[in-house]
Amino acid sequence: MNWEILMVVIFILGYAAIALEHNIHIDKAASSLLIGMLCWAIYALFPAELLQIDESKPVTELVQDHEIWQRNENLGKEMKHFIEEHKVKHIEGNIGEEDLYSDGRVHQLEVHEHDVEIPAEETHHFVREYVEHGLMHHLFEIASILFFLLGAMTIVELVDAHEGFAVITDKIKTTNKVKLLWVISILTFFFSAALDNLTTSIVMISLLRKLIKDQGTRWFFAGFVIIAANAGGAWSPIGDVTTTMLWIKGQLPDTITIVQDLIIPSMVSLLVPLIIMTFLMKGEVERPIQQHGAEHYLNPTTPLERNFIFFLGLAGLLFVPVFKTATHLPPFMGMMLSLGVIWTATEIMHRSKNREERKSLSVIGVLTKIDTASVLFFLGILLAVASLQEIGTLVKVAGFLDSSMGGNIYLIDVSIGLLSAIVDNVPLVAAAQGMYPIAEMGDFAANGSFWLFLAYCAGTGGSALIIGSAAGVAVMGLEKISFGWYLKKISLLAVAGYLAGAATYYLMYS
Repeated sequence: MNWEILMVVIFILGYAAIALEHNIHIDKAASSLLIGMLCWAIYALFPAELLQIDESKPVTELVQDHEIWQRNENLGKEMKHFIEEHKVKHIEGNIGEEDLYSDGRVHQLEVHEHDVEIPAEETHHFVREYVEHGLMHHLFEIASILFFLLGAMTIVELVDAHEGFAVITDKIKTTNKVKLLWVISILTFFFSAALDNLTTSIVMISLLRKLIKDQGTRWFFAGFVIIAANAGGAWSPIGDVTTTMLWIKGQLPDTITIVQDLIIPSMVSLLVPLIIMTFLMKGEVERPIQQHGAEHYLNPTTPLERNFIFFLGLAGLLFVPVFKTATHLPPFMGMMLSLGVIWTATEIMHRSKNREERKSLSVIGVLTKIDTASVLFFLGILLAVASLQEIGTLVKVAGFLDSSMGGNIYLIDVSIGLLSAIVDNVPLVAAAQGMYPIAEMGDFAANGSFWLFLAYCAGTGGSALIIGSAAGVAVMGLEKISFGWYLKKISLLAVAGYLAGAATYYLMYS
């Protein structure tokens, strides 16, 4: 049986279940967890077949198989690492551990593969170990995203509990739908570049709840928040995870080049949908009546407290990219540090109040409002995509794109962008980074056209579907927007903007 095809079928069926969530009455988090766990279970049960490894051969022989390296370079590297570990064991067994480390460091002894006998039985152990290492690697990346999301959601909810967003909402006086759509979209576009598209989406959804009462209208604005957040993140090295990947790994090392080459195409990808809706949208929005619990009237937050928590929360979010740049630690570390500071500040601020009064204004109280189902949905879908990445399916898709597009970098990047609306853009960009080494000059050189255009396409293409980007997934969870609704109301607008921005880049730099 072809287990890879089975995994792809499970992924597609699960994807359909997520899309038809409201029709089949099964929460998307359940479907997401099912496909994520089932795909990894199949991979763990039949790793040799999926990785195309002959377990009857020793690892020392397999590491010389060029087909394995072409199919999965990471697998080849892990084989060499496995052999190196056996080299050390071989040395220790021959000269003794005390002699090996006698002067405080490992002696550099030349031991070749043919000097180390690794029986074929060890190949099965290596394959199992490789699967476990792969899961741990992806779990670290996914956990980083989830902790980042939890931290950002908690900070935003805490600011909201203190009515901090009144600092902005009180200044937005217009109720005209068109004017409000432009204001929200432009704010989101620039916030996303300064923060990142995921955090910005969470913040803007909180703002929309203060500004728009009708759910249908708010969903429409939320759709534009997704488009604007992804467009704003694409031209900033800290705005979108894929642009950050290209920035950190050396494909786009020059921050100024990223900004000046991508800001105009990114802005076009937002302006086109906005202009279209300027002629189609009419009417006024109805603002919700602010409803507060009894504790609000008994012990309301003061203007000083509201402003302090708002600006402290905003400073905490802005601090995250600074912390990452300075320490090179994952972004969730900076987010959690910011949360710790704000948590401490609120505890000190409200320490004179009794437990009941300060509960709704504390992080402990706010945590009960966090949508855990959305976090689990994120976990499942990212694990499912990771399993397809591990067995090489996404690399095959990228290779197919390369051959079918005749090597045309613009068609390849546009296709990757649209494909990123279906599967996560992170493994697609990672696959592209593995397929195309950085050249000394030309389109594939550092800061070359291929990498710049890839940053635009991977960043904005995910707006075509609501689960095509981190911003979309977050908004979907927060507002309970259905896949089908977004597909009917927003997708065509997002695609129109995406293609217009791509055409703009092509005309400017081809």
